[in-house]
This record gives sequence, structure tokens and C-alpha cells, in this order.
Amino acid sequence: MFTGIITGMGRIIAIHRLGNSTLHGLRLTIETPPGYLDDVGLGDSIALNGACMTATTLDPAQHQFTIDISAESLDKTCGLAEPGVINLEKALRAHDRLGGHIVSGHVDGIGHVTYFAQVGESWELRIRAPQSLGKYLAYKGSITVNGVSLTVNRVQDLPGHAPEAPGCEISINLIPHTVENTALGQLTQGSPVNLEIDLIARYVERMLQDSPLKQATL
Repeated sequence: MFTGIITGMGRIIAIHRLGNSTLHGLRLTIETPPGYLDDVGLGDSIALNGACMTATTLDPAQHQFTIDISAESLDKTCGLAEPGVINLEKALRAHDRLGGHIVSGHVDGIGHVTYFAQVGESWELRIRAPQSLGKYLAYKGSITVNGVSLTVNRVQDLPGHAPEAPGCEISINLIPHTVENTALGQLTQGSPVNLEIDLIARYVERMLQDSPLKQATL
């Protein structure tokens, strides 16, 4: 479990293939800020760009750790198959502050940046999300973008026009602190991003469904 509050910016510095077929995943070596791994144990969970992964080896002296990412996870996420800067968050502890919102570290879909520009002292970030996630996105609701807990300022359902399928565009305001202390500052128009919807919205949608059992008892 996570909060969407980034605790460090890391970098994927090495990629090792675990096999020769598309069924095999990758072993990633991640470099962290100095001291980041001091309270991390082998097998601990760390979110990489919002995707929950397990630390398989630790080298605190070199500020590095490794994770194994499966072919399934690679297929459902973005930004974890090539070297580059990534957002890091350690798993939530029972006594920690819940500064963002409840985040599971399970990516629900991949969105694409449609606009990213400075507006006053802040930045406006617009993301086109898959149509399937649109019903979970709401004005002033929570969304996780590459592991960062953010607030939705505007939602607009979009019709499909080839080659794009129907979708949902959200607008988010980023304060300077977020741009400077997360990898979101490196996004550009067209960048893919990992999205996780609000956990509460997921359960509300399920409870509002008419289940076959409920229908049978009417």
C-alpha cells in the first residue's frame, strides 16, 4: 500500500533480459539517492512510477537495488523497459501520515500527455485516459500519475477520431514542488504515463452494479 507521495527520484541504469521470448520479463537495476535504501529490507515493496515491485537485491553502498518485472507487468505499464528517471515510493508503514490518498501500486491503464505547460507559477498537465477509466474520474477526485497522487481539476469525455479511440481527458495542476521533486517535470506532449484510479471509486462502481444474485432475489 502507498500514498502517492514520492519519496525519491531514481534512475533505471541497467536492464537484463530474463529470457529470449516475449513470455520472459526483465531484471532492472535502479540507482537511488544516497541513503534512500538505509531502511529498506530485502523483499520490501517499492513503487516504480506507480507500479508496486519487490526489491530482489540491495546494495546500499552503491545506492542500488534490483527488481524483477514480469512480461505481464511490462505489458500493462510504461516507462519500465528502458533506462531513465523514475519516481520511487516506499511502501506505507502503519504509523506513517497518509499525505496523498490510498494507492495500491497496481496500474489500471496507460494515458498519454496531451498538454503540459507553465501557467503562472504552476504547470497545467492534461492527460488523455482510456475510455474504460473515464467513469472513475471526477472533478476534485484523486488520480495517480506515474505514482504521484494528484487532484483532477477538469474532466472531459472525448469522442474517437481515427486513429484515436474514444477517451477521457483530465486536467491537473502541478505546483513547482511537484515538478521539481518528481519525474513528472520531464513529461512532454505524447508521453505515456501509468494511471491508477482511486480505490474508493473502484468499490463504489462495483457496489452500484446489479449483480446476478441481486437480480435473482427481486
